[in-house]
Parts: sequence; structure tokens; C-alpha cells
Amino acid sequence: MLQKVRSSVRKAGRLRRILPVNEQLWAKFDLLRTLVRRDLEARYKGSVLGNLWPLLNQLSQLLIYTYVFSVVLKVKLSLKSLPENNFTFGLWLFAGLLPWIAFTGGLIQSASSVVGQQNLVKKVVFPLALLPLVPILSTFIESSFGLIALIFFVAASSHTLHTTLALLPLVWIPQLLLTAGLGYLAAGLTVFLRDIPQTLGVILNIWLYMTPIVYPASTIPVAWRGWVFWLNPMTAVVEVYRDLILVGEVKHWGEWGVSSVVATLIFFCGFAVYKRLRPAFADVL
Repeated sequence: MLQKVRSSVRKAGRLRRILPVNEQLWAKFDLLRTLVRRDLEARYKGSVLGNLWPLLNQLSQLLIYTYVFSVVLKVKLSLKSLPENNFTFGLWLFAGLLPWIAFTGGLIQSASSVVGQQNLVKKVVFPLALLPLVPILSTFIESSFGLIALIFFVAASSHTLHTTLALLPLVWIPQLLLTAGLGYLAAGLTVFLRDIPQTLGVILNIWLYMTPIVYPASTIPVAWRGWVFWLNPMTAVVEVYRDLILVGEVKHWGEWGVSSVVATLIFFCGFAVYKRLRPAFADVL
């Protein structure tokens, strides 16, 4: 599976023949591509299962949450085209966990991306803007393993593949922009305040339960539901994931639009802070 991902990444280089992008930008893209590939290769180098570990970790969380909420707490869920059983709840839960795992994993690792690469920071010619993006893209690619498994299980359970799967790149846009924006902010601040990664862990634990991932959005009180959807960009990402993969229709286009705007603003703000702090990185480290 990893070989297919690597092949896809290599083929992306052919786009330079089509897109009118200057050579300097292409050089940075090629460098980012190389760094992501090396990061993926180094993460599980020497292990027997290799890059299957991310999929196993994701499936283990699926089993734990499914057992707690579906078996112990007996939460029931009914979805169009899917049978009403514990397995359906597991698929619904997994569809929400996938973008969250990619978001939190990439964000936490990007926070230490600058302090963990001091040798690169002190090289004048190295584009430091790439450092936070490497763990974010690596974690996103790893989450695609679970996405493929989810699509397979949904197809096996419902005996159909929804055409809305083709729209998945649209929901990746706010997800990646939000992760990158917060990643830039965290990476820049961590250079000066080493408590940021630990603080992120606490914030993300709270954020998880403020997002309807392990519970349906319909259980949120009506008075609060609008705030959860419009102010929490990950809510829209999670719900649109479920719309596209499980239901086969999009019910949250408006929320997706607002989420994209919020994620874009966060990206530019986070990058602006990172760019402002970047000249002092070498001196501090």
C-alpha cells in the first residue's frame, strides 16, 4: 500500500509540464515530496509490520470506542442504506475518527518539527516553511490507509459505492488548511515555549468531546448545535466525511463552506505568526 502512495507522489511531479508554476516553487514542492517520503519510510523502519501500524492503531481505536458506546452504553444508530447493528455504528464512528486522527496526529507532531530539526534550522538556504508540513502530510497519508479500509467495509455492508466519494478532496481542503495553520502556529511558538506540545494534548482532549465524533450531532441541545457546527470547523469536516462515505449525499454544504473560510483564515494567521518568528529560530535553538 505504501508503494502505491509513493508512486502517486512521484507522478505528481509530472504536473510541472502542465501547470504554469515557476521553478523555485517546483523545487520546494520536490523537496517537500522527498521529506514526506523519507519521513514515512523512517517512522516504522525495522518493524515487521512496517506502515501497517497506522491502520492497526486506527482499527484498535475503532474497536475500543465501538465496544464502549455500542455494546456497553448500547447507543443505537440508523443510517440510510446500512443495516442497523453494532457494525454500522462502528463504521459511523470510524468515519468520524479518521479525519480527527489525521488532524491531531499531524498537529501534535508539527509542534515539535522545528525544535526537532535544529541542524536544518541553522542552514540559511533551507526553506523552513516546509518543516511543519512534513508530519502533517505524512499523517494525512497514513490516515488514507484507514480510509481505504472504511470504504471497503461500507461497500461490503451496503453492497454499493457512493458516487459522492469523488467529492472527498473537497473536505480535505479545510482539514489540511486547519491542520497546517495551527501546525505553523504551534511550531513557531514551541521554539520559545516548550510547553506547547503538552498544552496541545490537553486542548485536543477537550476538543474531541466538543466535536460530534463519538456521539451523534442530534444529541447536542438545539440551543448549542448551531454554535458547535458554525464555530468548530472540525464538526463540519467530520459530518461531511460521513455524508460522502456512509450516506451518499451531502447535507452540510453550508457548514462546509463556513469551515473552509475559518480554516483558511487560521492558515494565513498561523503562517503569518510563523513567518514573523522564523528569523529568531536559529538564535534560540
